[in-house]
Amino acid sequence: MTATTKPLPAAGRGIGRALRPTAKVLPEHARAHNRSLVLQHLFHFGPSSRADIARSTGLTRVTVSDLVAVLLAEGLVEELGFRNEGKVGKPAILVGMRTDDFQIVAADLTDDENLRAAVMTLVGDVVARGSAHLDGRTGADAVATLEHLLREMLAAATRPVIGVGIASPGVIDADGHVLEAPNRGWYDVPLAVDLAATLGVPVHVANDANTRALAEFTYGAGTGDGTMVVTVGQGVGAGIVVDGGLVRGRRHAAGEIGHVTVVDETTVGETPQPCACGRAGCLETVLSVPALRRRIAGLDPQATDAALASVGRMLGLVLAPVSSALNLAEIVLSGPPELLDGPLREATLDTVRHRTMPAIGQDLMVRMASLDEDAALAGASVLVLAGQLGVS
Repeated sequence: MTATTKPLPAAGRGIGRALRPTAKVLPEHARAHNRSLVLQHLFHFGPSSRADIARSTGLTRVTVSDLVAVLLAEGLVEELGFRNEGKVGKPAILVGMRTDDFQIVAADLTDDENLRAAVMTLVGDVVARGSAHLDGRTGADAVATLEHLLREMLAAATRPVIGVGIASPGVIDADGHVLEAPNRGWYDVPLAVDLAATLGVPVHVANDANTRALAEFTYGAGTGDGTMVVTVGQGVGAGIVVDGGLVRGRRHAAGEIGHVTVVDETTVGETPQPCACGRAGCLETVLSVPALRRRIAGLDPQATDAALASVGRMLGLVLAPVSSALNLAEIVLSGPPELLDGPLREATLDTVRHRTMPAIGQDLMVRMASLDEDAALAGASVLVLAGQLGVS
């Protein structure tokens, strides 16, 4: 395991939009909700006067002033001096969120061989990095390796850490309980609760595809009108944001497209391969990074393009009904561009358009993710922002 530090870039990531609230606000939750509205405004729009915040959030100036006073006492915001507007009257005092004074530890468990982690600022800049080789560990041994890496990152932090965010493969409920993650050997694992107890900080865990969707929406180019982020790594999953809300599904399994059967005994030129879920012929057995690399090993460029396009057509078959059901605006591929960007992406788009009505497929985009390899880490940090500060 290694941890390295690097200077912060001159400018942080661009901050995108806020997610649409997905639960009704009850009276007893009103103060916490209003508090998150203030922090959300400062996070997305930067230093503002109390009047600016009131206009943006719809809260009264008295309520905003009260909340700002509490946030000042908590050390989450600070007064930045007067704004010079050249107007008659008392100048407004700007209030800003202290994003440089707190940090987040984020972990990406997507890779089949290495766990990746980082210490990050609240705006997504990386302060320190770490990694750990799994060496085939699964189950409790994999959890122990993750815990050791997170302890390294907590020790590398240079500011108070408000929480740990983890992007993990598998079906994970809203409490960070891993219901099943076959590739990790995790079944019914209360990962967030267990790690919070041993690390002594709040821990938030979510499906890695969902976290990438959050990152694309918060820091990237995702519109939120209808974005599906397909994550291709050791496995295959998808995170979906529709009308500004993350789609989770009845049993928290929305987006688990990796285990849709695409190859069976009737598929020409393909033999169903066993999948980690216990079945055979799942999309994951042809589209995961290890499967793609096996498929093109030793092929010349022309044969490689044909092999990748054939997988793109299978992905398109899976995504066509999803696109029709949700009327998606874009499908974002997140993974190695040398495998995904080109024949595979183009065949995916062609197949979806061919199998959907023009109103659905004509303007649909299939593009590569706008964020770099740190997308899952950025999404994991959003988990902490949302869970601890009500910011997304």
